[in-house]
Amino acid sequence: MLAYTYDEQQIELSETANEGDVEFRIRVIGNESFDQEMKAVQNDFEHNEVLTDVFFYAYKDHSYQFIVRQDYYTDFILALLKHRILRSVEWK
Repeated sequence: MLAYTYDEQQIELSETANEGDVEFRIRVIGNESFDQEMKAVQNDFEHNEVLTDVFFYAYKDHSYQFIVRQDYYTDFILALLKHRILRSVEWK
């Protein structure tokens, strides 16, 4: 299992497991803009060979929804870390 940390003053993040996927909701609440970082995460998954690994939805209020297939969970978490949306990731 992966445990991660993020700046709670900048974003709200929730993770909900469904049958075959995990839904992430991320809302920017601080002054920093994460629009470019969110687009970079989206770009990582849109340009690989698997079309159904992550679905991405952006909303006007700077909130984002990612629906991640279970087998791409680790890749997605590491992409959030790579683009500095998460501060740290560790195995538990």
